[in-house]
Formats: sequence, structure tokens, C-alpha cells
Amino acid sequence: MTVRLYDTSTRALVALPAPPAPVGMYVCGPTVYQRAHIGNARPFVVFSWLRNWLRERGHAVTFVHNITDVNDKIYEAAPGRSAERALEATRWYLEDIEAFGLGMPDELPRATETIPDIVALVEELVASGHAYEAGGDVYFRVAGFESYGALSGQRPDQVEEQEPNPLKEDPRDFALWKATKEGEDTWWESPWGRGRPGWHIECSAMAEKTLGPEFLIHGGGLDLVFPHHENERAQSLALGRPFARIWMHNGMLRFTGEKMSKSLGNVATIRDVIDEWGRETALLFFLSGHWRKPIDFSAGTMAAARAQVEGLRNALRGARRAEGDWGLFAAALDDDFNTPAALALLHEWARAGALDELRRGLALFGLASLDERPQPPAEVVRLAGERQAARAARDFAEADRLRASIAASGWEVRDVADGFELLPLR
Repeated sequence: MTVRLYDTSTRALVALPAPPAPVGMYVCGPTVYQRAHIGNARPFVVFSWLRNWLRERGHAVTFVHNITDVNDKIYEAAPGRSAERALEATRWYLEDIEAFGLGMPDELPRATETIPDIVALVEELVASGHAYEAGGDVYFRVAGFESYGALSGQRPDQVEEQEPNPLKEDPRDFALWKATKEGEDTWWESPWGRGRPGWHIECSAMAEKTLGPEFLIHGGGLDLVFPHHENERAQSLALGRPFARIWMHNGMLRFTGEKMSKSLGNVATIRDVIDEWGRETALLFFLSGHWRKPIDFSAGTMAAARAQVEGLRNALRGARRAEGDWGLFAAALDDDFNTPAALALLHEWARAGALDELRRGLALFGLASLDERPQPPAEVVRLAGERQAARAARDFAEADRLRASIAASGWEVRDVADGFELLPLR
């Protein structure tokens, strides 16, 4: 079966070319000004899994995930030290996504490393008449691009002003280059004076530099459809670049029913979530929701994900009793990358004892570690032995105290026929 994915621009499922056709995949990354929240991780996780699946299907995949390290938000977060903050927050983000154990993207371009390419792209837009200079800023002419609004579904005459400036020809026009303002400590020389790039042109330049003028998939969060991706599409297509053939937008993470965001103050960082719940629970949580639907983050949903992790881990300790139908699993993922359907099959295989297929499926999603048996520290083994002796002496109060000490060390002790076994709590 051909892999089909939902395309925002056509509002339909689109079939990918048959393997071994190469797949270039550009996925918008974070603006690095503070520790990333768990919602920022969803694009990375979803598209890392999609990369794995497309490679499983025989495609040669190049996964590009950018870092926006020059932006208004960085200047606002760290006045006078924006470059230092961007470097620090970039390091945090890379540490956090590496902790998921999914491997890193093939390319991790940064806006600050792409300035010459950005300037060249802006110069080309000005020379072609699609952009103009106004007081040291450079703006894209929205009225000159006929299909503006096609990606997001907005009518051009209904687009509200994105960046107020009385010097603009049209309120809808958006910035490609911004003149340096007072207090901004990071800038570059350009034909229009000292300044720095606008957000949207950064991604057009980074995508073209890493994947060429045409590539298969452009991904990111649903909140990027407008204005970011609409503007990316406009400025690249205006220059005759075919750009992205398929636009994929993952659903947002909601905290008790609302979108998780720093402005709402309902943020749990990636680091906090992994430290509290473990990487496997975080991955299982993401696996439970369809990639383009919203997903609710709460203590309840995370506890449910942890219970599923433990169920799968326990199943792997049993004996193989059956064969699973890998074709059904493949069909679920080929059909708009339906991870909830794939997860249901993993649980079915766990119940049936189809352990070879279960292991293969878990590995695809970075969960092969569920089949590992970490060794408990010697001190925990000693406490478990003392607890067993206390039980034999019917000193159940002492046995309960030792069980609590073992749990405080991150382990669970279970009584089995020939003694005890120790399992990590996450």
C-alpha cells in the first residue's frame, strides 16, 4: 500500500511517490529563548517517527529540523545578551530532544548560520519586484502574489496587518528584513543597512539551503499555518521555487483543554516531563493521539500512558505464543500515519504473545528499551533481601518499611515463586 498523508494545502490525503523515492522533510523547530515546553516536542517526535516509518518503507529520508536563533522573542527575553541566550536555549533544546532516544535530525540548521543565503533571497525578491525597502526594513508585497491565502484558507482581502509600520505600501505586507532597533545587540550588514532577518524568510532560506528548491514535506505545528507557513510559501513560490509539495501540521497540545503556551502560564517543560514520567511514558503519550489532532496533557493522561508502558513491558517478559499480522500495522501507518491504530495493535500483540512483531513495532517508536532489564543497584538488592527475610519472620511492618525504601530508590519489589524480582518504576 502506498503511504498517504494529509496535506493542509489540498485538504486531502496525498499519496507519496513509491519507494525508493527520496523524501526531503523540513520541520519547523523552536524559537530558542527559554526552556522548551512539552508541546514544542510534538513536531520533533511525530516527524522523527514518520522518518523511521518512511525509511522502513524503503524511502531515503532527509529530516531537517531548524533552530530559530534570531527573533523578536529572543531580544525581549534577554535584552543586551540575545546571542548568549540563543546559544544557551539551543543547547537546552538539543539536550531535551536527544533525551527522547529517537536519534537526531539529519540537519539542524540555524538562522544565524544562514544569513548570507537569507540576504541573497531577499535581494532576489526585491529585484523581481516582489519586495521593497522602507526605512531600512524590507517587505514582501502580498498584493503581488495571486495565491496568497491558499494554504491557510484566508482571503487576501481579510488578512489583518501582521507588523504595523506606516511606511508600508500595504498593511498586509510582512517583513523580510528588519532594521536594527535601539537595544538590539545582534545584527548583520546588508544592502539595506544593519539589521536582521524576518522570521519567515529564515525558514525559506534554511529549507532551500538544506533540501533544494523543491522537497516533499514541510511540517510543523498547526499554529504555524498562518502567518508563518503562508508567508514562507508566498516568498518562495514568488521566485519560482516549487518549494514543499505536502504541508503537514500536527495538532496542538492542550493543558486541561487549552493549548499549552508560555503566555497562558500552563507550561510543563520537556525536561520536567521526562524527569517526572520518563521518556517511554512521554513517547507513549504522544503515540496515543493522531498526529493532526489535539492531544490533552494532564497528570491523568500521563498516568494512563505510564500504565500502558508497564503493560507492554510486562508482556515482553512472557513467552512468545502467537504471530502478529505486520500487514495490519503497516496499513495503519500507511493510512495518514495512524499511530493510535498502530498502538492498539501493539497492545493486541502484547495480549496474544506476538512478541517478535511487538518488539519490531516498539523499536520503530523508540520504545525498544521496554525489552531491556536494567540491573538494580546493590543497595536495592540488599534491601529487597532484608524485606524477604522480614516477611519470612512475619515482621510485616518492617517489610512494608523496606518496600517504601526500595520505592524511594526508584524500584518496585515483587514477590515471585522463587523469591523476589526488582523492576524500575519508570
